[in-house]
Amino acid sequence: MHIAVLMVALMTVATSAAAGAAKPIRLVVLGDSLSAGLGLPGQEAFPARLQKALQDKGVGVDMTNAGVSGDTSSGGRDRLDWSVPEGTEGVIIELGANDALRGIEPDLTRAALSDIVARLKARKIAVMLCGMLAPPNYGPDYAARFNSIYPDLAKKFDVPLYPFFLEGVAADAKLNQADGIHPTAAGVDIIVKNMMPTVEAFLGTISEQRR
Repeated sequence: MHIAVLMVALMTVATSAAAGAAKPIRLVVLGDSLSAGLGLPGQEAFPARLQKALQDKGVGVDMTNAGVSGDTSSGGRDRLDWSVPEGTEGVIIELGANDALRGIEPDLTRAALSDIVARLKARKIAVMLCGMLAPPNYGPDYAARFNSIYPDLAKKFDVPLYPFFLEGVAADAKLNQADGIHPTAAGVDIIVKNMMPTVEAFLGTISEQRR
């Protein structure tokens, strides 16, 4: 009788452990229109396509699209607490494009992004940073100051960096909508494909932390 009870207890523990291991990782993409999917159906926006690509590889994620069109890094910081709910395990940060387009002082962008990363890490939430590059119209000094923000913060906070969110898509008319800025659905798929190794490594780190 005692053996039967023990076996049931062990099976319950094993089942719970398996369920815990299989539980989808809760991710939030905190970004602007590039990740929000401006001009695209919701299922073709970056977070949805990334979730689908991960699921196709057998990786379970519960993805939240917290992209807000027009948002700056400071805007993302202002809404951080309600955009990233309790229980979130990882955040992919895609912010800064609007800062660069508007010529916002790079020190302000750096401070906002630094605050976002610090606050998420204080909450024990894993962070992955997506870099952005400044357009050339503000000159080389502005570009150098802006472009250095992302690698500097990745090193300072020891978080993974995908150097340029629009890698392989920027300035390609076939992969952007009529405005020349926002990716088409095909462009989003290229972003997801290019970013996948970085994302998989990021999720692997989160899985290790669960154990």
